[in-house]
Order: sequence, then C-alpha cells, then structure tokens
Amino acid sequence: MSKKFSNRTQAGQMLAQHLKAYINQKDIVVLALPRGGVPVAFEIAKLLNAPLDVCIVRKLGVPGHKELAMGAIASQNIIVFNHDVIESLGIDTSVITNVVNQELLELRRREKTYRDDQPPININNKTIIIVDDGIATAATMRAALAILRQQQPAKIIIAVPVAPLNTCEELSLEVDDLVCLQSPEIMSAIGWWYEDFTQTTDNEVRTLLDGV
Repeated sequence: MSKKFSNRTQAGQMLAQHLKAYINQKDIVVLALPRGGVPVAFEIAKLLNAPLDVCIVRKLGVPGHKELAMGAIASQNIIVFNHDVIESLGIDTSVITNVVNQELLELRRREKTYRDDQPPININNKTIIIVDDGIATAATMRAALAILRQQQPAKIIIAVPVAPLNTCEELSLEVDDLVCLQSPEIMSAIGWWYEDFTQTTDNEVRTLLDGV
C-alpha cells in the first residue's frame, strides 16, 4: 500500500537512509533541481556530509506543448537540443531563438537569486546525486542528465521520492544508479504523494543552500 510523504523534508530524510553508503565519501556532490528538489536534497547532503548545489536547468518547451522538450539550457551557457523533436515538428529557428532567450532570462534570474552569481560546483570526475521531489514526465530530469553529461562526472545517481515504474526502469538504464522510494504503475500528480506540497520559495532555496 503506497503511503504519502509528510512533506519534502521527510521524503529527503527517507531517501538519505538509502544512500548511507556514500556518507563521508570524497568527491560526492548532491545536486537539486529547484525549487522543489532543494528541501529533499538538503536532507541527503546533510546526512552524507556532502556539498549541495542546484542544477539550474530550463527545459526548452515547444510553444503550445510545454511538456514536450525541444532541448534544455543550463548554467555556463550549456545548451542541448533535441534535434528529433525540432526536425519532426519543423520548428523554425526564430521560434527556437525566442524560447531560448525567454528561458535564459529565468535561468539568469535564478542563478543570481540562488548563488549571487557564484559559479556552480565543478562536477568533473565527481559522483553526482541528482535529486528532485518527484518525477512525472521525466522531461526535466532528462534535460538535467544531458547537461550533466557534458561536464563529465564520474557517476550519476538519481534519487527521488516517487516516479512512475516505467520511468524508473527507463532512467535506470541511463545512469549508474537510481533510488526511488515509491514507483507506482500509474502516476498521478506528484503533489498527490505528499500531505504538504506547498510550493518551495526562492528564499527557502537560498536558506537551505546556505545551511549545508
């Protein structure tokens, strides 16, 4: 019987227990997908005694079909395009440019808000634990993976409280390890799996990043 998490903090504490093998290991970096992934990742980083940073990724959604990703952008001007989607839909270059420019504005706003323009942690040759508060469509997580691979970490581990079973099976083939506490065959909205799914604020993100 599936049981709801009290909140993101409890979900993070439960996930952390499944990652205890990494306690005090050097070269571990915990990365959170903001905003909701940050309270979850904070608990993991705290138990593992590992640095915490945000993986600020903006999905490049197809206009009119936001969940469909035609690419993604991240810090340090890393851009990854999904050429299959772009070609199959015949998306014009000017449309792509407009979407990239819009998402760049939000990416830079978040970088300034969360990091005060400090550079992200160098993850080259590190073991990365990438965390979110749940996975629904996996588009954002896949965008994050594409971005992370360009930076050549030693290992990538996904850690999430809840994700659909088929998505877990697919993603587990793309990373070194995947830890998921609940993997229902039919996935409702992520918020259904939490008693308290109040939106995480920018201020909370900053406070948690400063607290590790």
